[in-house]
Amino acid sequence: MNDNAYTPAERAAVYRAIGERRDMRHFAGGTIAPELLTRLLHAAHQAPSVGLMQPWRFIRISQRELRGQIQDVVEAERLRTAEALGERSDEFMKLKVEGINDCAEVLVAALMDGRERHIFGRRTLPEMDLASLSCAIQNLWLAARAEGLGMGWVSLFDPQALAALLGLPAGAKPMAVLCLGPVTEFYPSPMLVMEGWAEEKPLSEMLYENHWGVKP
Repeated sequence: MNDNAYTPAERAAVYRAIGERRDMRHFAGGTIAPELLTRLLHAAHQAPSVGLMQPWRFIRISQRELRGQIQDVVEAERLRTAEALGERSDEFMKLKVEGINDCAEVLVAALMDGRERHIFGRRTLPEMDLASLSCAIQNLWLAARAEGLGMGWVSLFDPQALAALLGLPAGAKPMAVLCLGPVTEFYPSPMLVMEGWAEEKPLSEMLYENHWGVKP
């Protein structure tokens, strides 16, 4: 162990949070104490970002009526997605894809407006703003798991419809509806695996050496 490494117990806790993180759809209601929610959002805000642009914006949805309207936007896209899936439509419609009305907190994660002004690290890869936001969401996810809270990332929505509903300025874009709160239990494996929708692939299929497609 080098001098900068955490203790074995601390390292184990980090890897445990990573390994047990789940995209949750089933919640147990309840509440999240304000100080805990602030702590989780601070964890998100400590994420790395290209050129230190910090493109993330989080909107806490505290109005129950607005939650319902967001759920309506998600449901509309769920039906459109089912239609686009063709022969898997019926199978898809059996999946639980969100917990908006069941979770303790709903957050909408969005990319800020005016991102075109940030060139550092984005001149050839403008999508690095989304990569930075994704890092913030992952920080929030792992911190939530460590605190015993579940989180689900919902991406089934028309971004223009959600942006209009929440009053986002031109150029800003919602990227995630985040459901956060207590759960009865965490899924032992990803829900889509448990439901037979998809299978996880091993790392060996994603790892190349020196050139694309060349296995180590």
